[in-house]
Amino acid sequence: MSDAPAGLFLGQSDAARPETLLFHRANRHGVVAGATGTGKTVTLQIMAQGFSDAGVPVFCADVKGDLSGISQVGTPNEKLVARATEMGLNLTPRAAPTVFWDLYGQKGHPIRTTVSEIGPVLMSRMLDLNEVQEGVMTVVFHIADKEGLLLLDLGDLRSLLAYVGENAERIGREVGNVAPASIAAIQRALLQLEQQGGDAFFGEPALKLEDMIRVGLEGRGQVNVLDSTRLMNSPRLYGAFLLWLLSELFEQLPEVGDPDKPRLVFFFDEAHLLFNDAPRALLEKVEQVVRLIRSKGVGVYFVTQNPADIPDSVLAQLGNRIQHALRAYTPSEQKGLKAASQSFRPNPAFDTAEAIQGLGVGEALVSVLDEKGAPTVVARTKIRPPASRLGPATEAERAAVMAASPVRGLYDQMLNRESAEEILAARRAASDRTEAEEKAEDRAQEATAKTRARSQPRPAPAPRARTSNRQTPMEALTKSVLRTAGSTLTRELLRGLLGGLKRR
Repeated sequence: MSDAPAGLFLGQSDAARPETLLFHRANRHGVVAGATGTGKTVTLQIMAQGFSDAGVPVFCADVKGDLSGISQVGTPNEKLVARATEMGLNLTPRAAPTVFWDLYGQKGHPIRTTVSEIGPVLMSRMLDLNEVQEGVMTVVFHIADKEGLLLLDLGDLRSLLAYVGENAERIGREVGNVAPASIAAIQRALLQLEQQGGDAFFGEPALKLEDMIRVGLEGRGQVNVLDSTRLMNSPRLYGAFLLWLLSELFEQLPEVGDPDKPRLVFFFDEAHLLFNDAPRALLEKVEQVVRLIRSKGVGVYFVTQNPADIPDSVLAQLGNRIQHALRAYTPSEQKGLKAASQSFRPNPAFDTAEAIQGLGVGEALVSVLDEKGAPTVVARTKIRPPASRLGPATEAERAAVMAASPVRGLYDQMLNRESAEEILAARRAASDRTEAEEKAEDRAQEATAKTRARSQPRPAPAPRARTSNRQTPMEALTKSVLRTAGSTLTRELLRGLLGGLKRR
């Protein structure tokens, strides 16, 4: 038995019926759910390679590093060969045409975008800003557009934030109050993002989507594997990046309706990271993109532990469902189990909730869309074995894949052209030069005025009457007579006074 050209063979149900995901229904999205260790990653690998073999490019995130094995030829063991034989499947080991990507440029080609393309909403999500700070971020982007300032990297954004803070009074009169405290909070959040390595994601050359949506000469779609082992330490960056990528696909791809097969299939692993504590505006954006991107020929598949991790408004858009085992020991887990079982079209042969708890590794409940677009009755299914390797590729194997990559050299070196940071620095330098020149001119004018004042002759002083310390004879005679009279009068007074005392 071989994969039918009209669909992707997932496995065989208990009723000995093949469970096939129809390619012309694959853009109606889907979900792969299950507890840790139940086989979600293997199912993702099987689906990614099945789409690739059908000529459909794939993008998927490799959270644990296991998915890198899709780039290597499989070596099935006896157990996998026996399962393939049981299904009547001719298992031909081979690798998928793989391109490795990494936001940090360590285990794959760098993926970059510009701050302007991210926009204020997603940037606020990355920085975990509150509503007031998000409003300030919107003002910052508005000023960038108004004054023609390119926002390419985080340095540009930081410089523009400082500029807005310095001109807060003027800008506030135009677009609303910009509090210095909000500017400072955003600056601190930017520093945290940089320390997490987020600055590597912003800059040029920015990713071109056509470098991901490739079909090789053999007619197989390129499998783009994003190494997310480090990225998972920054869940907000991870979620915002994947949402940005979906938004870019939505904005750039033309409408195609329902094609015979998708133009691209997008697997969103650890999907709960996008929705945890997400503001309402962001959830509405996700719902909008998932709902409308179908007509662009893009299928989106969320991979998570429990369908309850996904908001109902988004879950309602997911027509193809593969549910691996769930365990329900706590009240919240039981609630999730109930929600998962109720999302399937029931099968009278078994109780869905009990079946989910009793599934073994490599087994799943499967319900896909049929020819008419209606969900099939849920079926307990053994998932087929993969043709590529189970387990990660070695560092040497990864390096060999990257050396043969069709995008080798296109994104490896970062560019730094003139943008907001350089323009604002030039403005400040010009302003400083002008201020220095004005001060120098003022000092020169002051010095010139002093020099002129010193060089002018001083007016001659007005003549004054001549004075002398020498006494005339008349002045000397008068002073002598007065002194003699004063002495005589003094002696007479004393004598009279003393004589009166003696008589007493």
